[in-house]
Amino acid sequence: MKVKFLGVGEAFDETLPNTSILVRSDAQTTPAEAGGSGSILLDCGFTAPPQFWKNFPDPDFLDALWISHFHGDHFFGIPALLTRFWESGRRRPFLIAGQEGVEEAVPAVVRLAYPSILEKFAFELRFLAVRPGETARAAGMSLRCAQTGHSQKDMALRLDEGDKSVFYSGDGPPTDATLDLARGCGLVVHEAFRLDREIGGHGNIAGCVDFARKARAGALAVVHVQRDERRQRQREIRDFLGSVRDLRAFMPEPGEEFEV
Repeated sequence: MKVKFLGVGEAFDETLPNTSILVRSDAQTTPAEAGGSGSILLDCGFTAPPQFWKNFPDPDFLDALWISHFHGDHFFGIPALLTRFWESGRRRPFLIAGQEGVEEAVPAVVRLAYPSILEKFAFELRFLAVRPGETARAAGMSLRCAQTGHSQKDMALRLDEGDKSVFYSGDGPPTDATLDLARGCGLVVHEAFRLDREIGGHGNIAGCVDFARKARAGALAVVHVQRDERRQRQREIRDFLGSVRDLRAFMPEPGEEFEV
């Protein structure tokens, strides 16, 4: 599985795009809609689409989108993403997955941005609600989810393809359920708002390292770090992550890639 960090920022960072991550399976020989390999974008906030377009201009490239929760920096980019797909001539069906309510929330935000655009799309929009305890499939990968401790209901996601696995928290501190979900993952991508301070509804970097250790993960990427914290304490953060010896821990930059 190949992971590309298109955006790694929090909601209001003026220099870093909203956290948005592209996951691809290794093989691209079988169409995802036929059960083979594919690509899925994890979250699409209001500043995420330009990063996607710069890297993947083909309107038919992306198979699916996962929305962790319904805060603007995680799904308000959908109207732009879908409308450019239409403008650029997409024909393939497109799947949007997330928690219960995704089928209502996405059309509502698209209509708010462009009231009549959904009727013009030449591609089919499909929706998939994934519930904790269930296993679903999208883009040639299996999907499982569990709720984090965020202020709004947020679903962490585990993607599996064969013996490869990626965990993505969305927003929120870990829970017992997300720890069970992350066990043995090759890569844990976790929101961490501060280095070591406790912030209601959010994780922190020190806690995420502990979480990844307990999960026996292969690597940890911390994203969504508060903008001032990232700038003012960047060296301290990188030194702390570099001191972790029992797993690879890092704070990715936009455009950085990781292979599981």
